[in-house]
Amino acid sequence: MAAQKRKTKGTPDFVDVHVGKRLKIKRSLLGLSQEKLAEAIGLTFQQIQKYERGMNRVSAGRLYELSRILEVPVTYFYEGLKSTNGTSQAQYGLSDNKQEGFKNDDVMQSKETLDLVRTYYAIKDPEMRKDIMKFIKSMAERTK
Repeated sequence: MAAQKRKTKGTPDFVDVHVGKRLKIKRSLLGLSQEKLAEAIGLTFQQIQKYERGMNRVSAGRLYELSRILEVPVTYFYEGLKSTNGTSQAQYGLSDNKQEGFKNDDVMQSKETLDLVRTYYAIKDPEMRKDIMKFIKSMAERTK
């Protein structure tokens, strides 16, 4: 078996960074502060910061707790994961079929996207949200 490359102290692993970004996105979309999330899980907000930056690895048990609090499947944290050579890890996931990820991961991390999603879900009437979605789709079709 080939020797494994040791992680350099202070350098976050790419998987930990990815999981942390996904955690931050979902927390932000729900309008939760780091303090509120930390309180819900019994941690300090500094620990949440370290998770979000990928500086600390999230254990399997903690990831499960976070998925329950954030109401997402555990697999959510791995969606769109890229390997060190930039290829998608979706083909190595839990699905029997290769899965297509987001074309641009950065769009899900932009303030504009987060604001848009937060505002959309602030509309309580599901029929109105459905109408807005139809409108947006029709506008997108016009620009193609």
